[in-house]
Amino acid sequence: MRYNFDVPEKEEEQQPRAGSPATPKEEVQWLPLQNHPIFTTTTATATAASTGHPSAHRTARNLMAWDGASRLYFWDSEKKCLHRISIRLGEPDPTSVLADSPSKVLQADVQLNFVVDRISINRNGSALLLAGSDGLCIMYLYGRTSTTDNTIICRTVSIGSQIYFNSNNVIRTLQVLWHPSSDTHLGILSSDSVFRIFDLSSDVGLPEQEYYLQPVDPGKSRNAASICPVDFSFGADHLWDRFSVFILFSDGSIYILCPVVPFGSVYKWESILEIYNDAHTFGLKSANSTAVSNSNLAISWLEATFPELAHQATEGGNLSMLKAHPYALFDASLSLQGPLRKVCNGGEEEFLAVRVAECEGRAVSFLYNLVSKDSILVTAWSGGQLQIDALADEIQPVWIVGSPPRVRVDSLDRILGLAMICESIPCELSVVKLDQPPDHTFWLGHPPPLLRLAIIDLALPRNMESGSLISLFVDPLIPERIYSLHDGGIDSIVLHFLPFTSEATGKNETMRTPSVHPVLSTCQAESSSSSPICGFVALSDSFGYSWIVAVTSSQECIVLEMKSLNLLIPVHVDIEKDISLEEPKQIDTPNVISKELLSGPKVVFIPQTSPNLRSVAADSIEGRSTLHQYFKLFHENYVEYAHKVYFELKHHGPHLKRIIDDQLARLGEAQQKLLKVKEKQPTLEERIHHANQMHNFLEERLQSLRNLPGAHKKPLSRAEREFKSELDRFRGVELDALRSSIETLNARSRKYVQSSKGSTSNQQRYISGRKNFVEDAQISQLKSAIAKLSLVNSENAKRVKVVESTLKSRERTGD
Repeated sequence: MRYNFDVPEKEEEQQPRAGSPATPKEEVQWLPLQNHPIFTTTTATATAASTGHPSAHRTARNLMAWDGASRLYFWDSEKKCLHRISIRLGEPDPTSVLADSPSKVLQADVQLNFVVDRISINRNGSALLLAGSDGLCIMYLYGRTSTTDNTIICRTVSIGSQIYFNSNNVIRTLQVLWHPSSDTHLGILSSDSVFRIFDLSSDVGLPEQEYYLQPVDPGKSRNAASICPVDFSFGADHLWDRFSVFILFSDGSIYILCPVVPFGSVYKWESILEIYNDAHTFGLKSANSTAVSNSNLAISWLEATFPELAHQATEGGNLSMLKAHPYALFDASLSLQGPLRKVCNGGEEEFLAVRVAECEGRAVSFLYNLVSKDSILVTAWSGGQLQIDALADEIQPVWIVGSPPRVRVDSLDRILGLAMICESIPCELSVVKLDQPPDHTFWLGHPPPLLRLAIIDLALPRNMESGSLISLFVDPLIPERIYSLHDGGIDSIVLHFLPFTSEATGKNETMRTPSVHPVLSTCQAESSSSSPICGFVALSDSFGYSWIVAVTSSQECIVLEMKSLNLLIPVHVDIEKDISLEEPKQIDTPNVISKELLSGPKVVFIPQTSPNLRSVAADSIEGRSTLHQYFKLFHENYVEYAHKVYFELKHHGPHLKRIIDDQLARLGEAQQKLLKVKEKQPTLEERIHHANQMHNFLEERLQSLRNLPGAHKKPLSRAEREFKSELDRFRGVELDALRSSIETLNARSRKYVQSSKGSTSNQQRYISGRKNFVEDAQISQLKSAIAKLSLVNSENAKRVKVVESTLKSRERTGD
């Protein structure tokens, strides 16, 4: 198996030191993962303090990664090395996770001059991403062994250093992800509103593809948050979703780029053929000219990107995978589809709202999750809410014709890279309803609407001025389960309602809200301090077991088994069955004497006799018969009744004794309680007296506070409350967005100035002795553009100062 790859042939017993690399003399031991020496060491307890970030640019940290098989990776921030831990899932019992000790230590072959915040491994486990606020590197995991300390020295290269981490540049990387269909391509979203794709197999310093995002027309932005991207996610293996990039902006709006394909990425033949036939069936045969035009562009793009597609579709073949070739439409650029809006259930005004007011703060993270036939979009907000939506329609590619991209080619005219400006199509919003036929939406270029599933409030502690940072992860075993990692711990969210999956399977299910379960809490009960989690990974095996592994900032490892049996089955409550609200009937105590005895003997009627009975002698035959008859009636009633009374009284004696003993015991307990109450009565009276004194003291203080001048101020009017909420929004969202925009504009202006100076000097050296063909009009136009950029920067700076001064004045005067 794979976890036995690094075990030496000859092993000697020697206790491994914490964090020390494996040597041939050390024996490999299998320990519970939470007891591994690298997690129990006390030398790295200051990890959290050494990796602090400014509150303005706080980022989520995750220093743990899993290759999907048997190797776990953990980055040691203090020693700046990577630990590779071989693990065994479900051994010796199905709920345990074992790890080898000591672990292998991987060291970069270059010095890292930045603090690593996140690590991520590619699809085949050959390269690891090391990302930080000041650097971005790729470590190749198969290196050479050092002869000095037996560590593995791995080749490490920097990504986009001239773009992101130049000394004259302030562009920050917001999110870095591996592409799911390639082992060598990275997607990077940066603060300059540009999405770039880098190919590690060609040029790590130059992006393969660049998409300049322009969600709104220049000068028409209502707020700065609508033009500041926050996060992105690649689509999954479903129709055009596999070619889509979902981009989240700070105001919560979601946009789509489609199609985006890394050069050389590999896809399944059946998947590409499905969308190819779909474009022919629903696009070319449509009666709408717009649908025909859009489907023609999609078909031409598919046939050029996958040249084998047209030949194999007509003649047939046995290809299983298709490789994407470099291609771009030379007269069209991708459209930035969005913002995605809610599906209409009734009136149009509900459809026009991008988001509702249940979510507070700004959007901080985003997750795309494919569950069967449903594309789930989860947006996390700084106020501690999760917004869960599902795509109500399929994604389709959209181009803007007449906006050609910029293509970089080699000497043989082969495409090496491309760049384009992606704008939103300014058109009227069309209302999309669930009950309308598909012919009204296919290939018309409309972005897919969102079907709101739930808004979840995680009730996070509000001890952060900049809001909460929330990271989202999908369970590798159950895609319906989503983990949210935040300052307060870890929560599990399980989706019980998938609209299109239920419809496809023929289940007529009603909409049910997701279930939220707290998994791990890092907040103290009596303190607002928290222990942030710096590492998280979800594990699973082929037997249906699932675990989560978390590492705190004090380097404490926590391993929890996650139950998966009957997780998706909701609790069924029969609402048709009446719930009895009657009080339970009291159980009758058994009677000491039966009611039959208490009622007395039965009344016996004396039979009628002759009137001359008194004259009959007792010793006569008639007298004896009458006496015998009376005696018999007396015996049958009174004597037998007396016998029954005697029998019951005799046999109920022990029962009566038990009842009396029980009553005496209860009486003793009551007396003991009365004694305790009498003992506590002075204390209670003293506490009541103290409470009365405190109440009087508080009343006096309240009266004195009421006499203060500021206590009689009038409540805020409606306009003042609106202005205050607007200031709060500026302080929480807009200020950071304005700062980011100003930094981006300054970086672009410096870049233009440097490029203009460099081009002028190079041009002068190149055409020395020749005539300068640069026109004066172009130079003056460039100078005017730079002047306009500087003017915009100065105006934005003035606006920021005005907002800050207003906030300070409001804070001084008091809310």
